[in-house]
Amino acid sequence: MNTGCISLVGAGPGDPDLLTVKALRLLQAAEVVVYDRLVSSDILSLVPPGVKRIYVGKASNQHSLPQDQINDLLVKLGRGGRRVVRLKGGDPFVFGRGSEEAEHLARHGIPFEVVPGITSASACSAYAGIPLTHRGLATGVRFVTGHCRNDAKLDLDWGSLADPNTTLVVYMGMANADQISRELIRAGLAATTPVALIENGTTPHQRVARVTLESMPLELERQVFKAPTLIIIGRVVELADTLVWDPFAGKVPLTGWFAHA
Repeated sequence: MNTGCISLVGAGPGDPDLLTVKALRLLQAAEVVVYDRLVSSDILSLVPPGVKRIYVGKASNQHSLPQDQINDLLVKLGRGGRRVVRLKGGDPFVFGRGSEEAEHLARHGIPFEVVPGITSASACSAYAGIPLTHRGLATGVRFVTGHCRNDAKLDLDWGSLADPNTTLVVYMGMANADQISRELIRAGLAATTPVALIENGTTPHQRVARVTLESMPLELERQVFKAPTLIIIGRVVELADTLVWDPFAGKVPLTGWFAHA
């Protein structure tokens, strides 16, 4: 049996310019690409014509393919001996379930490699002019998921998260924004703590709103934010007024060596 290697590749948060060189090289050499919902169309356009594409995207309560079936699909493709890229938004090992897929492949003896991608926390914050750490404002940063399996109630260590010297980045937190706001305030974080809401970060459709921890749930509804929206909580958000920049000004289309043959 000719067993192929599965490349678990991070596509980054959306802007194709943020792809790593290795990710691009593997995409352009792939025979099969298995991709998620959050992989942008601009990145998919870099896949050469004729390459088989398999969509396995997930949205809240809408899975085109359950995770266990995605795992089995990767094993089947690996056993077929073709060059397979499993393309995941952001970084495969940051709330991307890439480690579960790698674990399944290892259990079935399928070779794999992991190609890190720029995760949304660092990319979307930078594109919004928000540093995750800054002397005098934040000595650390924590990434947490705002969504639990089967829509269960969040069970986080709110006391440890309510640290005014730490930036808190919440992935997939819109559905539980009310609980996140309430529990952090109850644990001692000031209701006036600055919060940034970043929708479609790093893409031309990026939208950013500055709110407070207390007003966050209402503003998400009032301003009709939609997924994917990243939530950044902490004093560093105040720096956006000074550090704001236009990431799309004078943007040059991908050509030359970036373009597939």
